[in-house]
Amino acid sequence: MRILQRYILIDLIKVLLLVITIMTVLLVFVGVFREVTERGLGPLQVLQILPYVVPSLLPFTIPATLLLSVCVVYGRLAADYEITAAKAAGVNVLSLLAPAFFLGGTLTVCSLLLNDQVIPWSMANIQRVVTLAMEDIFFDVLSAQHMVEYPDKGWAITVSGVDKEERRLYRPNLRYMVGGEQYVAQVREAVLRIDLEKERVILQPVDARFAGPGRISVRLKEGDIELPLPMSGQKVKPRHLSISTIREKLDDFSDNCQEAEDARAIRTAFALAMGEFDALAETPMAEQSNKIIASTSQSRKHNTELHNRFALSCSCFFFSLVGGPFSILQARRQFLTTFFLCFLPILLVYYPVVLLMMSLAKSGSVNPAWAMWTGNAILLIGAIFVLRLTVRR
Repeated sequence: MRILQRYILIDLIKVLLLVITIMTVLLVFVGVFREVTERGLGPLQVLQILPYVVPSLLPFTIPATLLLSVCVVYGRLAADYEITAAKAAGVNVLSLLAPAFFLGGTLTVCSLLLNDQVIPWSMANIQRVVTLAMEDIFFDVLSAQHMVEYPDKGWAITVSGVDKEERRLYRPNLRYMVGGEQYVAQVREAVLRIDLEKERVILQPVDARFAGPGRISVRLKEGDIELPLPMSGQKVKPRHLSISTIREKLDDFSDNCQEAEDARAIRTAFALAMGEFDALAETPMAEQSNKIIASTSQSRKHNTELHNRFALSCSCFFFSLVGGPFSILQARRQFLTTFFLCFLPILLVYYPVVLLMMSLAKSGSVNPAWAMWTGNAILLIGAIFVLRLTVRR
């Protein structure tokens, strides 16, 4: 039995490594293209982030490639009557499926480690590469488009020309917001540099004219113009955090929410006691309510990600639990046909249910502790059904 199981396990690993390599290479181009589109990276930066894009894609490719590998190996074994021969020799079919279950369990652990440790590390390195290359990205975009615009940060620059070596801008026109008011600066030339520690874009203008809200032009010969860095203040997505960090943030959100509720309760009690009912609608009360809403929303998102991380990792085991016996039942079909017949219900039922439960959990309609496992529960029901048919036949 050990020889037979080892033989099946080696076949599974061979096919898995081949398929996952092909799938990862194809998806890497998608991931790199997304990063280039969102961040405006150049060729050098693309090569630098390439090794970090691969880990972020593996948790999504592993379950599907495992299912395909199981369908290929067990479909071939059944088609060549090796399953029949083993059963005729008194070997239980569950013993033949044990390598697939073992590989599914192993990949579950690997997927969890990828989600918990490797992906946060890789995303942090991508962020580091992009931040360090920010000046080059700025000048590449300005050279090609003669304009850089960041509406979310409230500023934009148009130039007539640039000198990359000296980091100099020629005739830059700058529009930026200060205290909710728009200012316009017309500069003969300026030197641009980025302060990563302060997360600021700094312009050193020469012969500048400023126009404020009243459109009064003022000449200014000296003084730097500081603007917020486009990537500053960005919130890290829950998916890019480790499990320990998510739990720490959940504690912080809970503390913030409790503090805001206590402050609101005290203000409400004082307002009611003093008969100052108008104070209930004042700005401090609204700020406390908004703080509670924001903390609750963030807490739901992080809590959903926490439970989804375990459920998504365990899907590898449930995929092998369904794919192995189903492939044996479909022995006379081609392995690709078997794969699509098995994967199509998963695509039409499992993933929509997971996405629906994720959305409901983030909105607070359901408890993510059980909602994120609904998809795996459906797979388990299907696995029990096909396992019974496989054992009987």
